[in-house]
Amino acid sequence: MSVVASTLDPSGSFVLSSAARWFLHSGIQESDGGVARYYLAEPGRNARVSTEITSYAISTHLYLHRLTADAAHLQAARHAGEFLAQAWDEQSSTMPFELPARLAFFFDTGIVARGLLRLWRTTGDERFRQRAERCAESMLRDFRSGREIHPILELPAKSPALRDARWSRQPGCYQLKAALAWLELGEATGRAEYRLVYDDAVRAALESHHDFLAGEGEGERAMDRLHAYLYFLEGLLPKAREHRRAFEEAIHSAAACLRRTRSILERSDACAQLLRLRLLAGIPVDEAAAEEEAAWCASYQDASDDPRRQGGFWFGSRPSGRLPFINPVSTAFCAQALAWWHQRRRGAAPPLDWHDVI
Repeated sequence: MSVVASTLDPSGSFVLSSAARWFLHSGIQESDGGVARYYLAEPGRNARVSTEITSYAISTHLYLHRLTADAAHLQAARHAGEFLAQAWDEQSSTMPFELPARLAFFFDTGIVARGLLRLWRTTGDERFRQRAERCAESMLRDFRSGREIHPILELPAKSPALRDARWSRQPGCYQLKAALAWLELGEATGRAEYRLVYDDAVRAALESHHDFLAGEGEGERAMDRLHAYLYFLEGLLPKAREHRRAFEEAIHSAAACLRRTRSILERSDACAQLLRLRLLAGIPVDEAAAEEEAAWCASYQDASDDPRRQGGFWFGSRPSGRLPFINPVSTAFCAQALAWWHQRRRGAAPPLDWHDVI
C-alpha cells in the first residue's frame, strides 16, 4: 500500500489542501482545460479526457475556491468550462462523452450541465448557463422514450446504442443524479417543465431502485453497482425528507453492501458517497459507521513525493493490492466527504444542502 495521509488529522487541513494542490498541479487537467479520467501510475500518464470528469473538476475547483479564496481554482474552473463549451457537438446538438464525438451519455450530459450551471452562478457568464440549458434540452429531446431514458446514443445519428449487462449501458435509478440538472435549470430559469420532468424521474427511480442494487448479486461488480446506486440517492437528496423511510432503508442497504463487498473490491468513491449522504440526508447519523467510512476514505490519499500523485486519491483496492490509478472523482468525493466529517467532529459543520454535493 502507498504512503497515505493520516486518518487522525483533527482538522482535515492536510486532506483538503493536498487534494487542492493535486487538482491544480498534478497535470490531471490538460493544457486545453479538459480533465483526464484518471492518472495511470505505472506508465505515468493520463487516461483520455472526459467531458463528465471535466465537469466534476469544475465543481471541485469551485468548492475549493469557496473554501480557500485561491483565484487559481476559479481560473482552472473557467478553463475547464471553456473546454466544455468548445466540446459541444454542433452537428448532433449534444454533448459528447469524449472527443472525437462518437457517443453521448445521458448521465454525463447531466453532470456537464450541472458543472456549467455552477460556473455560471459563480462567474455570471451567461455562456455557461446557455450551454447548460442546451445540454438539458438534449437530455429531454434525445434520450427519453416515454418514461425510459436511453443511457447511450451513438453519434451523429443519435440512435440508442446496443445495451449489455453493464449498469452504465442500461437505464436505471442511477440516472437520477443527472436528472438534477433539470431541477437546477428549473431553479435558474423559472421553467416549470424542468421541475416536472425531474419529479417524473424521481417516481421512476423509486419504483426500480430495489431491483437495481441487487442486479449483480455478489462479487466485484456488486461494488461498481453500489457506486451507481449511491448516485440514485444523491439524485434523491432534494426529496430525502419527503421520502425519508425509503431513504433510510436505502442507506442501510448500501452500507451493508459496502461492508459485504469491500473485502473483494473496494472503491474509495463509494465510501465517500455513502459518508456524504449520511451527513446530508437529514436523518440520524450512525456515528460509528461514518467514522469507519471516513477512515476508509482517508486511507486512499497518496502522500508520496511524486507530484503527479501526491494528494490524489487512489481509485480502490483488491486483496492483491491497490488499483494503480488515481482518480479525479475519487479525489473530489473523498476530499469533500472528509472535510465535512472533520467539520462535524469539531462541531463546526456549516449548513449543507444537496446543491453542495460535487
